[in-house]
This record gives sequence, structure tokens and C-alpha cells, in this order.
Amino acid sequence: MAEVYKFGGASVKDAEGIKNLAHIVRLNTDKQLLIVISAMGKTTNALEELTKAYVNQLDNVHEVFDSIKAYHENILTELFQDPGNPVFDEIANAFVEIDWILEEEPHEDYDYIYDQIVSIGELVSTKIVSAYLNHVGINNKWLDARSFVHTDNTYREGTVDWNKTSTAIKTHVPQLLQTQIAITQGFIGGTSENFTTTLGREGSDYTAAIFASCLNAEAVTIWKDVAGVLNADPKLFENTVKYEELSYRDALEMTYYGATVIHPKTIKPLQNEGIPLFVKPFLEPNASGTKISDKDIFVVEPAIIVKKNQILLTISSKDLAFITEEHLCEIYGLFAQAHVKTNTMQLSAISVSAGFDWDERKFDKLCALLKEKYKLKYNADLTLLTIRHYKPELISQLTDGKTVLLEQISRHTAQLVVKS
Repeated sequence: MAEVYKFGGASVKDAEGIKNLAHIVRLNTDKQLLIVISAMGKTTNALEELTKAYVNQLDNVHEVFDSIKAYHENILTELFQDPGNPVFDEIANAFVEIDWILEEEPHEDYDYIYDQIVSIGELVSTKIVSAYLNHVGINNKWLDARSFVHTDNTYREGTVDWNKTSTAIKTHVPQLLQTQIAITQGFIGGTSENFTTTLGREGSDYTAAIFASCLNAEAVTIWKDVAGVLNADPKLFENTVKYEELSYRDALEMTYYGATVIHPKTIKPLQNEGIPLFVKPFLEPNASGTKISDKDIFVVEPAIIVKKNQILLTISSKDLAFITEEHLCEIYGLFAQAHVKTNTMQLSAISVSAGFDWDERKFDKLCALLKEKYKLKYNADLTLLTIRHYKPELISQLTDGKTVLLEQISRHTAQLVVKS
């Protein structure tokens, strides 16, 4: 049976990281492997910056683009001694696609142009890794994920057409994996009109789950720069604890509330097929990591999830009328129309308060839709604290010295929107 490996941007951020990836693959050449790879390092962020500079017609467009190209050229030079290696031309040709876009007037649909530019990061990284693996004797074939992961035209948040996707993967991939490793991109898909879509930030995990589900894979392993799934972000908290095992349910809840170690959509396709997910450190490939499966695991250590850059928007009727079910239906519909996902929501007699991630474009669109019928107030630069399997003393500790603007506590989870 096949296994799916996913390597994130941190694991392929430089030449040494790609060499380490090759080392991990060599340790597992007895397996039928499909490998999903993200853009290198912070390339997605850089391509997002390029997209904004292009759309807003800023002076630094070519400076940003040149920096992105130079970063990848440096990695190529370290990996391949021969500048005549065909991969140099392949990467240059991939970046030409962005050149063509930059020569045109900006498309009016920002999300569309975002996907056409930002997706190049995954295409370039996989071409480099595939070429290097072949260069060091690890036989593999590069696959274009857009030919397999079929989506609708919802740019930046493509909805997967599971029937078309499953047929494409099952028809072409299993036979290939019997003779060689497959390398493909995370994060991206394709429409019926052959336009590129993306699956949402950090969507490479989801891609791995899509391929695994359609292949009925034996397991998925996500290779990270941490020991496994930790109970808190080690950059924010000391003495974090690694979970040896988690249930699908706990992992799903943690990712939904904002734990960034796994993309929120990753768990469900694996749960449907009973495929275990391993999160392992790429610098210690023999370490146990964390196993996520259908096993019922009793969690003792609370999980602390911190989401910064939050907005808390309070929506009330202009005439002090009660917020009814009809109002809620309309408000939710407008949130969906603006593609704004709520992280928290709380209802009072005459208002509803919703917390969500800051995105200037989406926020402006949402406010424009709401203000025709509702009165709006909001607070920005907030933090959402979510504590799964909370303890009262931990809530007090985490909110000490902060102003709590919204609090919700259920059986297993506490959520607090705070201002420092």
C-alpha cells in the first residue's frame, strides 16, 4: 500500500533541507511513496507581497520578484554544480509565467490573480526537489497536482470535486507508484477551465489527505520542524508537552480552533478511510512523533491555541430590535458572501458579536454588506485564546493583565478574545 509524505516550507527552505528530505526518502525507498511539497521557506509570503504590489501598482514589484527568483537560484546553485542542468531552464520558465502576468493590467478579481501568482511557489519547489532526487539516484516522477485535484472556481478557497479528483488519482497514480516515487504540489488545484486555484493557506496538508484518501493509503506523515503535535506553540510558551497520540476528534477540534501544526481540513478525509496521520520531526526521522487515529485517547495536558490579529465585530439592529433567527440567517449569509469565517460568535438581545481573522479586503467587503441594515462596532489587534481540556487556574493565568472582551466556556473548551 502507498504512503503519503508531506514536507512543509520549513523542511525545504534551503539546500540542506532538500538534502535532508532526500535522506528521509532513502530511508524509506522500500515503500510506495507519494510526496507532497510546499513552497520553499517563506516563498508564499513573498509571492503574496508580490501580488499586492502588482495589484496596487507599487514601485517595488520587480524588486520583490527579483528577490524571489534570486532565493531559488541560490538554492539551485548549491544543489547542482553544473549550471547547464536542465532544471535551471525549467525554473526560469516557471517564473516567466509570473512575468507574463506582471506585463498585463491587473485583473479585477484579486483572488483569481492571487492564485495564478502564488501557486508558482509550489510548482517551482517541486521541480527543484524532483530534479535533485533524480540527480542523486532516487528515481521519481513529477506530477502536476492541478491535473488531479479538481476544484470549483472559488479562488483562494477552492472546493474539491471529490468525484473527479478520486477518478483522476485512482486512474493514474497507483500504477505509477509501483515503479517510482511521485512528487507533487500541495496547496493547489485546477478548475475545469484549466485555471489554477489554491486550497487556503497551509493547504498542503489537505492535499496530502486528499491523495491519501483517494489512494486508500496506509498512512500519511507530515514532516515538521517540531517533535510532533505539541500542547502549545513553543515560540510562545516554555515547557511544552508533546502528545504521543491523539484521536481524530481532538486533532480536528485543535485545528479548527487555530492550531497551525495541521491544516483544519486534513483530518476528515483521513477519518473517512481510517488512515492514521503521523506528525514527525524532519531532523529526527526515526523519532516517534505524534500519531493521530480513530483510537479513543484520554487527553490530560490542556492544549493552548493562540490566534493573533483578530477582529471582534459587534452587529446590532439600527432600531434596537431583537436579533431574531431571521437576522442571524441573513448575517451568516453575508459572512459567507464575504468569505469570512468566524472563530467565535456570541448573541445578546439586540446584537451579535463575531470574532475572525483580520483580512483587510474581506473585512471591507463584509462591512459594506452589513452596514446597509445594521450598526457596526469593532475592536482590532485582538488575540483569541482557546484552551482545549482547560483548567480554571490556567484560564486565570493566561488572562492575567489582559482585558477579556468575549468569553465562551463549554464542557471541554474555553475561548477568550482578549486585548493586551
